[in-house]
Amino acid sequence: QVRLVESGGGLVQAGGSLRLSCAASGRSYMIGSMGWFRQSPGKEREFIAAVAWSGGSTHYGDFEKSRFTISRHSTEDTGYLQMNGLRPDGTAVYSCAGRYTSTLAMRTDEYDYWGQGTQVTVSS
Repeated sequence: QVRLVESGGGLVQAGGSLRLSCAASGRSYMIGSMGWFRQSPGKEREFIAAVAWSGGSTHYGDFEKSRFTISRHSTEDTGYLQMNGLRPDGTAVYSCAGRYTSTLAMRTDEYDYWGQGTQVTVSS
């Protein structure tokens, strides 16, 4: 079993930046790929980006390609989401999720394990 713990959320002004981290423990050697999602109040969970643990290939959701960057440090078992130019509509709970396979995925039901999420609040 793989456990994921997010960190790095908080309050930021519009236009600011945050770097979220997702630390894996347990059977972290089983991570094939990792994704980041966010969920705003009253909305469905939304795909942001995914990264393959071996090789580092990435895939982004249509709306955040230019401002968000996903990466991973495979030897440290940690994934990252760098977010620049944050806007108030970016206020949400941000969660990382993992898959045993390295195939990148965009749907929540394709992921095998999830972190608890970290709150990001963007003030105007």
